[in-house]
Amino acid sequence: MNPITIYHNPQCGTSRNTLALIRNSGVEPRVIPYLETPPSRTELLALIAAMGTPVRAVMRAKEAIYQELDLGNPTWNDDALIDAMLAHPILINRPIVVTPLGTRLCRPSEAVLDLLPQPQQGAFSKEDGEAVIDAQGRRV
Repeated sequence: MNPITIYHNPQCGTSRNTLALIRNSGVEPRVIPYLETPPSRTELLALIAAMGTPVRAVMRAKEAIYQELDLGNPTWNDDALIDAMLAHPILINRPIVVTPLGTRLCRPSEAVLDLLPQPQQGAFSKEDGEAVIDAQGRRV
């Protein structure tokens, strides 16, 4: 069993950078393309509980469907918000990473560094060219 799992959206730059940082630590994670294979209600609830964050903090408010459904309205309770995320997985913010050191929504992508059991193996720059890790595997 792989010790690291990433709920990944390959269309998202933050998700791609996070996946690359995991791989830069020498680990090939279990990659779950959550738009194609959404988590079950039980899995989503477990992820949110493991992160210790409110349900709303896991929602992607930038998506058009968020506005269309008026999900910013405080009258929506957690169960209804979970239902919305299950019906429209694009509403689940990404990437969520699970490691032996914890579970976290990794925004920005560098947040994953606190979850990785192994150090970075070399230099790393984000897709936009921003240096994150130097040649010795240390944060810049």
